Amino acid sequence: MTDTDDKSKRLRERIKLTLPVRVHCRESAEHDWVEMSRLIDVTPFGARFALTHPTERGRLLQLTLPMPRQLRCFDHIEDQYRVWAVVCHVSVRPEFGAGGGDIRFEAGVAFTGKHPPASYTKEPATLYEVEVVSGDNNLWRLREMERPSASPRSEQTRLQMALNVRLEVFDTEGRVTSSEQTVTENISPRGAAVWTTLKVERGRFVRLTSVETGLAVVAAVRAARTGADGIPRLHLEFIDRRWPLEGIE
Repeated sequence: MTDTDDKSKRLRERIKLTLPVRVHCRESAEHDWVEMSRLIDVTPFGARFALTHPTERGRLLQLTLPMPRQLRCFDHIEDQYRVWAVVCHVSVRPEFGAGGGDIRFEAGVAFTGKHPPASYTKEPATLYEVEVVSGDNNLWRLREMERPSASPRSEQTRLQMALNVRLEVFDTEGRVTSSEQTVTENISPRGAAVWTTLKVERGRFVRLTSVETGLAVVAAVRAARTGADGIPRLHLEFIDRRWPLEGIE
């Protein structure tokens, strides 16, 4: 193995450091939140940590943490390392979320730089994916994801059916701040359209719970619109699991 290969391997090895990290997320132009967490592990390229707030792959977060200087790509003399990061994967931690209560997520992020892209400044709900690590600064380069459809489709047919559900909206502390019992206009394993009087912007996160079964799924709002029938509805994409349709067709 060459010295270069050995250095690259060391840089990519995950280091278990339970450092405190401040996570700031703008879900939409009107809504943002801050949560304090602790790292699970870290490399110069990214990190893992737990969250009580929902998030999804492709979201941009700003992290502030006392990163060891030898792991930083910039701001080596600052006390705190302020770095933007894109969420690469999210999973629901199995010890949380039972019975529709508080949910805890584990997020893995890739560090992308000192400043966010211009497109994020205009639209904080923009989703991104990483391309390659820059050889100049060891930070990931970003490209915008194709914008999700307002009515996400799955490989299965969207079912036009009214399922009794409870729609819940999270506040800045990750708690349910408003809710409404309503019905779906249509649903698939990956998303749904739901009639609602709640005012929720595109980019926000909500929880949809089946009144009959208690199944709870976290979803991202892809669109909020009023149909030709004059009824407002939200178009949702499920982010933490699929909605099982077996037996209800």
